[in-house]
Amino acid sequence: MSLHLSDITLSYPDGDGRLTALDRVGLDVPRGSLTAVVGPSGSGKSSLLAVAATLITPDSGRVLVDGTDTAGLTAAGRAELRRDRIGIVFQQPNLLPALTAAEQLQLMAHLAGRPARAARARALDLLDAVGLADLADRRPGRLSGGQRQRVNIARALMNEPRVLLVDEPTSALDHERGAAVVDLLAALTRERSTATVLVTHDRTHLAAADQVAEVRDGRLRVLAGAA
Repeated sequence: MSLHLSDITLSYPDGDGRLTALDRVGLDVPRGSLTAVVGPSGSGKSSLLAVAATLITPDSGRVLVDGTDTAGLTAAGRAELRRDRIGIVFQQPNLLPALTAAEQLQLMAHLAGRPARAARARALDLLDAVGLADLADRRPGRLSGGQRQRVNIARALMNEPRVLLVDEPTSALDHERGAAVVDLLAALTRERSTATVLVTHDRTHLAAADQVAEVRDGRLRVLAGAA
């Protein structure tokens, strides 16, 4: 199991009291599988992703990433874990305008202290995997929205993460391009053996998932899963 959430409770200050965002949530995501998380706006989906990414520390519960219990890590330790074992695909690609598609990926390797030559080769391999081999030297301004999102996905995979967390990757795309991005994520999950969590509002893409879970009022329930 590459991602394990157990009995997660998370609350925020709300006036004189506290608002519960996650209420004793548990979720297991094996390597090589994709779990889609759905739910209405404000249900706790984003909070779940932030806890799994170690960006927020829950009030209680355990988060295990690739066997590492994150509760005992310092802030620096959590940052290192995110860098080395967690890939995050944000809703907006936020690519650097001055860098080519390949350089966006190479920057991630540079920040991790990896050799430049090996980083270039891996960047080109990943861009080929997401169907952008011929566009490696293009800057974001010359890429379509779907192509920028593919660079975003490849960038998240650059440091060979065990866990891949994806936040609404299709929100700015039409249905056809959105479906292509979700199918790509499912294929890469199996090929790269990541434990992938996909937060989405679009239930038409759920057929690509191995497991579907719904968050509602801070509580999570599994709706369907692979046998």
